[in-house]
Amino acid sequence: MMLRISDFRTRARSRLPRFVFDYVDGAAEDEECIVRNESDLRALHLLPTCLRDTTQLDTSIEVFGSRWSSPFGITPVGFAGLVRPHGDMELARAAASIGIPFVLSTPSNDRIEAVRASAMNGSQWMQLYVMGDRSIAEQMVRRAKRAGYSALVLTVDATVSGMRERDVRNGFKLPFRPGLKTLVDLATHPAWSLSMAMSGSPGFVNLTETEAKASPQVQAALLARTMDKSLTWESLRWLRSLWEGPLLVKGLLHPQDAKRALSYGVDGVVVSNHGGRQLDAAPSTISALPAVVDAVEGRVPVFVDGGFRRGSDVVKALALGARGVFIGRPAIWGLAVNGQAGVNSVLRLFADEIARTMTLLGTSRVSDLQPLHVQKNV
Repeated sequence: MMLRISDFRTRARSRLPRFVFDYVDGAAEDEECIVRNESDLRALHLLPTCLRDTTQLDTSIEVFGSRWSSPFGITPVGFAGLVRPHGDMELARAAASIGIPFVLSTPSNDRIEAVRASAMNGSQWMQLYVMGDRSIAEQMVRRAKRAGYSALVLTVDATVSGMRERDVRNGFKLPFRPGLKTLVDLATHPAWSLSMAMSGSPGFVNLTETEAKASPQVQAALLARTMDKSLTWESLRWLRSLWEGPLLVKGLLHPQDAKRALSYGVDGVVVSNHGGRQLDAAPSTISALPAVVDAVEGRVPVFVDGGFRRGSDVVKALALGARGVFIGRPAIWGLAVNGQAGVNSVLRLFADEIARTMTLLGTSRVSDLQPLHVQKNV
């Protein structure tokens, strides 16, 4: 019985070849940052306020004129098609089915237009990496605009890839050449291997405007997060010339960066340490969140991701000033377990836990959540 998010992780681990599970599950170096993300959330307690009327519970929020049924969404996760064929589409459809946003990753395995068409009733944002050849980013932004994506999310914490030792040990790189150990792993996961054989190996299909495959070198650079090192705050003006809609910057941890982002006219910031996959010495996102919220002073919405495994975790971030929370690995674990239905189960679990936690706290609306509801375990 799948009662908690960790149940999905356990089942996903058994269903995926090790190199695939490790790619999704792993983090940088000693993997201490990902541990901090989760442990720092656990170190926060929630203080109920009693005898409050919660008969009319409303967990929805409004973001950029769009109504989310619950205050969380799916963060961009690259290579979802490696977990399940057309994983990007299944994630998008699952999010749309319960009325929350989905953010498509630059290293997605389904084309921008196809993912949007698969869930036209849903809110979809586009995440952007800027590689050395900026024309790749430009064509992706143009296509996202034409397809009807409602916000652009520039990720800024991945100039180079973090040292992900699990991937190195598994020989996971492009072009992928499985060794004997991996071949045995594939043989012991026949369902996954058969699905990949039938659908074809996933590639980064959005690096070219046409359906022609990008060069192996460009695809490898994206997997290794080899990005444009000349990108600066001034580059936001270039992006603004391409995109008129809401523009967010993802990967901020320092409050001074949040203030600087405001001076360049961004419409939102995402407090993120890339799920612990980049700088292992970085702080947890929940510990960085309050200072960023203070720096922004309510001028734009602040979002956060990293380590959220319970609906109560989401409520803690909301009480500390986040407008909404994004989840990544839990959605991917659900995808591995049972495709769109598995993702739906994960999303419903989060939504139900958020509603129950808010009721137990004596809060009937998300706006009722305040720092007074959070206590640090000392």
